[in-house]
Amino acid sequence: MRPQAARVLLTGAGGGIGQPVAHALLKAGAAVMLVGRSSERLRALAAQLAIDTGVNDSRINCQEADVTRIEHIARLASQAQAWQCNVVVHGAGLPAFGSLKTQDSMQLQAVLQTNLVAPMLLTQALLRHLQQLPHAQVICIGSALGRIGLPGYSVYSASKFGLRGFAEALRRELRESHVKVQYLGPRSTDTPFNDARVGDYNRATGTAVDRPERVAIELMRLLRSEAAERFYGFPESFAVRLNGIVPSWLDGAFKRHSRQLPGAGSRLDANAMPRHMLD
Repeated sequence: MRPQAARVLLTGAGGGIGQPVAHALLKAGAAVMLVGRSSERLRALAAQLAIDTGVNDSRINCQEADVTRIEHIARLASQAQAWQCNVVVHGAGLPAFGSLKTQDSMQLQAVLQTNLVAPMLLTQALLRHLQQLPHAQVICIGSALGRIGLPGYSVYSASKFGLRGFAEALRRELRESHVKVQYLGPRSTDTPFNDARVGDYNRATGTAVDRPERVAIELMRLLRSEAAERFYGFPESFAVRLNGIVPSWLDGAFKRHSRQLPGAGSRLDANAMPRHMLD
């Protein structure tokens, strides 16, 4: 789809990736509905985006919503339909890092609810509307970890593997419709989404880290191309392909990653878990 024709509902608009994505969409000519949990933060973001991109305020819409609450999803879907949304970008998400034995059960449930269940429910709520349009797209911002299971990311990978599976199956289900379902798989990205432990882990394992603006660039390419999936960066894009063919071949390649995991003493408090991507 040409960005100039896009009316994009963007969840997680206030997050470290959401903000540059919103900027890129507006700069390219799209209209954007910013979705987040704080109306005050959304209004401030909208004002800043209008200044930074030089766009008319009429192309920016703000909707306060917590996508983990079913009643908020229903209201948001109604608002998006009235606004004539034709592109949905699922950008809201929560992190989960560390060995499985250190994961808090409340955090585990929240990650799956936010990263997987919420996009499924919001897509379902909007699907009838999207199918009535001459052209529509649903873009799931996932992760390379939705194709590669990495030590320390069992919970996060589960949510992103699920999101990729959802996108793949729904894409095939809607093949004869005008709705394109797509999956974007960024590699590690430098945002407040990741805490200091992740930074230490990435440095110790030699993991490449991109700026969030790179994600925005790749999302715009995906929007225009309408391709099914997009992974980028070496060696991650190669590992994605290899893991898809013979996943067991990579099992021994991550010993260093396993050894760099924080110990059980780093157990997270669910009440202190980062929420940046939801805003």
